[in-house]
Amino acid sequence: MALLAGCSSIANHRGYIVDETLVASVQPGLDNQQSVRGTLGQPTMTSMFGDPVWYYVSSITGQSPFRQPTIAQHTVLAVRFDGAGNVVSTDRTGMELVENISPNGDETPTLGRERGFLEDLFGNIGTVGTALPGTGGAGGGG
Repeated sequence: MALLAGCSSIANHRGYIVDETLVASVQPGLDNQQSVRGTLGQPTMTSMFGDPVWYYVSSITGQSPFRQPTIAQHTVLAVRFDGAGNVVSTDRTGMELVENISPNGDETPTLGRERGFLEDLFGNIGTVGTALPGTGGAGGGG
């Protein structure tokens, strides 16, 4: 029994905890930003451009021993406001918009030349303390 208990998956909730009763109480045309904040709380994030949109993000992940966590459930509630701060609409999306990405190995590819360990270690020898011509620094003859 003890061995089987150690192999079970661990569920973890991240983000906003969705209360269906509170979400259903937000009505377009009746509520504004102040009433939404009082009902749903502080949003997870807000839009930076265009009409204001508040996002409430919720995820439930599962993780088996010695494995990466996987998303079991994901919900985003978007509350859209007009210029006056009144609720225009509420939209909910789920797992259909979650995108799985796979990183490119252990390194991030960058532009530029490849440098070795010794070049990184000794690459600045001779350049410390010298100034560019016309800057008035050491060796410039000012």
